[in-house]
Amino acid sequence: MGPRCNLSIVSCALACPDKFRGTLSAPQATAAMAAGLRAAGYDDVRELPLADGGEGTLDSLLVARGGTRRRTTVTGPLGDRVEAEWGVLPGGVAVVEMAQASGLALVGRRNDPLRASTRGTGELVAAALRGGASRVIVGVGGSATTDGGLGAVDALGWSLGGAEVTVACDVDTLFLDAATVYGPQKGATAAQISLLARRLVRLGEEYERRTGVDVTALEGGGAAGGLAGGLAAIGATLEPGFDVVAQAAGLDTALVDVDLVVTGEGRLDATSFAGKVVGGVLDWAAGEGVRRRAVVVGQVTQEARDELSVHGPVEVLALTDRVWQIGEAYSRAALLVEEAALEAGRHALER
Repeated sequence: MGPRCNLSIVSCALACPDKFRGTLSAPQATAAMAAGLRAAGYDDVRELPLADGGEGTLDSLLVARGGTRRRTTVTGPLGDRVEAEWGVLPGGVAVVEMAQASGLALVGRRNDPLRASTRGTGELVAAALRGGASRVIVGVGGSATTDGGLGAVDALGWSLGGAEVTVACDVDTLFLDAATVYGPQKGATAAQISLLARRLVRLGEEYERRTGVDVTALEGGGAAGGLAGGLAAIGATLEPGFDVVAQAAGLDTALVDVDLVVTGEGRLDATSFAGKVVGGVLDWAAGEGVRRRAVVVGQVTQEARDELSVHGPVEVLALTDRVWQIGEAYSRAALLVEEAALEAGRHALER
């Protein structure tokens, strides 16, 4: 049974945003929202930072569930040795964030799209399995690689040893589309994208020949430059990233008896409703019968406002509407998020 509001308490609220990219991590945004909701008059305010399987997944789950951080030296995207964090949640579930080992942030503008490898991610998964993890969640996103996961698969010896590995996919891109869709983000030229695409075709055939898995048919197989497909070839399960994180974090339990849910992210656009945190939270909250829902965001597009109309009554508060200059939305993000949550809380209590 989930948590119950104290009968002497008027209302319960839940703060459960994603990160505000470039300004606030999900735990920081959650804390700011929670402060605003308490100031609005909510005595029971629950905090649950969330993610969609991309960057920030490790931090969000460790804050939400508790657990321990561990560090392992692994092979970076371009072969350098890097220190990468991973985590172990209560119950022995390990969380690996591929950006820690194979992320674009590790190489910046000096990335070599043809050489960048996911080997370090495979080494992190192997470390978690050696450590006795009962299950490994692999969050993908922010990768420097388009190697189809071959580096990780090689590091794992083409086997997961029967272990349960779940890839939390934040996109539904197909394996063979990974080079075209993500190559430009990773610094690949048109000629390099063409070469990477041909490599993926050959690798897809190799995976099917050696494992019997047609990775080219898997929705999300192209996530992280094909890492998702590579891990699936050797037995991993691909699942929508938000659902994986929400289930692991205990969103269903946190929603019990809640009167108001406040979620958010840095930029709300049409993609925010395609497997991302905001759309997922609104759907889960509606399914649990939560009557009042609010979204606090850095900025919002008209397409997003139109999309919100199909989710029923949802209050949207954008930080850019609260400042004279857009730069203030970044420099004062925490305070503005707190003020917006305070406003959303007061509006909900007045209804």
